[in-house]
Amino acid sequence: MSIDHAQLPGRVPALMDIFASPTIRAYSRAMGIIAIGVGIGCILFFLLLPTLIVLPMSLSETDYIEFPPQGLTLKWYSAYFNDPDWMTATWFSLKIALATTATATVVGTMAALAIVRGSLPFRSTLQALALGPMIVPHIILGVALYLSFTPLQLTGSFYGFLVAHTVLAVPYVIITVTASLQRFDPTLELAALNCGANRLQAFFLVVLPNIVPGVAAAAVFAFLASFDEATVAFFISDIGGKSIGRKMFEDIDFNLTPVIAAVSTVLVATSLLLMGTLHLMNRKSRS
Repeated sequence: MSIDHAQLPGRVPALMDIFASPTIRAYSRAMGIIAIGVGIGCILFFLLLPTLIVLPMSLSETDYIEFPPQGLTLKWYSAYFNDPDWMTATWFSLKIALATTATATVVGTMAALAIVRGSLPFRSTLQALALGPMIVPHIILGVALYLSFTPLQLTGSFYGFLVAHTVLAVPYVIITVTASLQRFDPTLELAALNCGANRLQAFFLVVLPNIVPGVAAAAVFAFLASFDEATVAFFISDIGGKSIGRKMFEDIDFNLTPVIAAVSTVLVATSLLLMGTLHLMNRKSRS
């Protein structure tokens, strides 16, 4: 079979016209979107796989962690809820998380107002310092807090945990509330001030109702940042005050049973419940 080289220059534009047709371009775009979606789905599945495996391991009938589980039972959940040591650590962490949520939300919201609305000198530097606990490794913060709390006898105490977890949770509040304030129209606040309201009244009557979804999201993030925090808790815990994260570390070292998987499942379920509730609240507020 011979090739007529004289006809090739005429065929190349024809082929280019075929690939440049709207149908071919739409097909190529669709295939590209599908390929990107499959890639993102594979990455998300890889990240979620360890969490998904924890649930069946918590239902295993064996006295040790294994996958796939041998049989299905809820006895490890019963062991968790009936163990006084686990319940003491859980309630201790819950009290700290609730107090941290209140403290970090107030402090972080005030800091976000100062950053967005204020005219502070070196504002960008102050913002970077406020977000520092998110950048510094938690193990470094844990060592620093341990060295600071030990002379003050704050290790293992409620107030020691409250201070440490507030430091860790405030950056999440600042980021979330700052984003809400930047979307808020400042002319509404100015209108309230022109109508005779002072700064405090304008904030509670105009600004706060408009940024409630952001503040609620910040409170959820602060709660989660405190409730399942383990690295810093490992350094500042002691026999008198032990968080659920520290308790999990100890059982992993000395008593590795499916109770660990059951506790992990409870923590994951708590996080999903809070995030789902927050999503429903945001949808309701938008509607």
